[in-house]
Amino acid sequence: MSKDYLIILSLLLSTVLAAASSSSSSSSLYLGKGFSHRKLSPSYHIHKTIDESYAVIFDAGSTGSRVHVYRFNQQLDLLRIGQDLELFVKTMPGLSAYAENPQDAAESLIPLLEEAEAAVPQEFHPRTPVKLGATAGLRQLEGDASDRILQAVSDMLKNRSTLNVGADAVSVLSGNQEGAYQWVTINYLLGNLGKHYSETVAVVDLGGGSVQMAYAVSETDAAKAPRAPDGVESYITEMFLRGKKYYLYVHSYLRYGMLAARAEALKVRHSENPCILAGFDGYYVYGGVQYKAKAPPSGSSFSQCQNVVVEALHVNATCSYKDCTFGGIWNGGGGAGENNFFIASFFFEVADEAGFVDPNAPNAKVRPVDFENAAKVACNTELKDLKSIFPRVKDGDVPYICLDLVYEYTLLVDGFGIDPQQEITLVRQVEYQDSLVEAARPLGSAIEAISSLPKFEKLMYFI
Repeated sequence: MSKDYLIILSLLLSTVLAAASSSSSSSSLYLGKGFSHRKLSPSYHIHKTIDESYAVIFDAGSTGSRVHVYRFNQQLDLLRIGQDLELFVKTMPGLSAYAENPQDAAESLIPLLEEAEAAVPQEFHPRTPVKLGATAGLRQLEGDASDRILQAVSDMLKNRSTLNVGADAVSVLSGNQEGAYQWVTINYLLGNLGKHYSETVAVVDLGGGSVQMAYAVSETDAAKAPRAPDGVESYITEMFLRGKKYYLYVHSYLRYGMLAARAEALKVRHSENPCILAGFDGYYVYGGVQYKAKAPPSGSSFSQCQNVVVEALHVNATCSYKDCTFGGIWNGGGGAGENNFFIASFFFEVADEAGFVDPNAPNAKVRPVDFENAAKVACNTELKDLKSIFPRVKDGDVPYICLDLVYEYTLLVDGFGIDPQQEITLVRQVEYQDSLVEAARPLGSAIEAISSLPKFEKLMYFI
């Protein structure tokens, strides 16, 4: 090999390395807080085609607001956004905290909107659907407060965003929508959509203001479903998913989310309540209302607290059907679609505080009896000693940890009829294509939004 050839080769290599270094230093984009410094790769804005689309979904929950950005190919498979399969940012408090000032509610979403828009290539903005789904927190506001907040948010999006803001972009989700979207999300991530209903999983989603239960039933059982009472949404939702029709039993229980349920339990005992740890004497505030929270002289008690929770849930209410959950609500009849439960949201958080799941794990296999065992310890502990036994309990949750554990155990066993020894999956994230994706209903909403676009697979639609 000649000396001149080696010199030329060396110069070419130096030029290539210098160009690569320059590109790397100028093309990386940080997505900001909430992302643990996750970067968009330098090639992020290069590898995109016309046969893909984005969706921006705001989840306006009772405890906070979140934005999720998803990227799909034409077959509605998730594609990466930088190093991850979604962009996820959250902020607190939720929109319902701004009941007196709708403009502030709208402005609280601006940082989330800016982060979402930065993740979507500019040329995709005009055809990227953006949606905001509000949940139980807004549904429970009095008067026209909810409507005024939604209008302010809608105006903000239309005035500030370059994304595709449709006429129905901002709404309060029905309870059935919440449950159906969550069921779709988890079964999509598990690869169950398009399979026989018996191969899907049942879902319970415990939010702050409400709890939803959803699972697939057979066409025969769906045809036998009773008519829901006046004021209650239909028990069966029909959906078309990956070429298959599903009959989904869905019910949402307003006022029985984790934070709302505390208030319901405290209303059962107006003064001293056996669900409150000994040593606490104060007030619990929910929805702008104060509820007295004080332990009796004997302190908290598992058995007495469970009696309170059973009463709050109306477990023994008259049932007009063969089988009910609680409050006289039909339970869907059971069946193969209810064999495997994935339990989301506050269940994992409380199990984490109680110390029987790994706080860093995306999901955990537990049994309802694990909540019972932890509850018996918590309810037998005084306020001053609680943190020494349960060090992961947040300060604001300490007086209510007995109540929270008893409630979750009773909801699963007495409410939903799950055997105390049955294995269930507490889920925060689901592994999908070697990445972890939040097990949150906005993905179901995004799939529905993208399914309506031309050239994309009609993966999901309600019938």
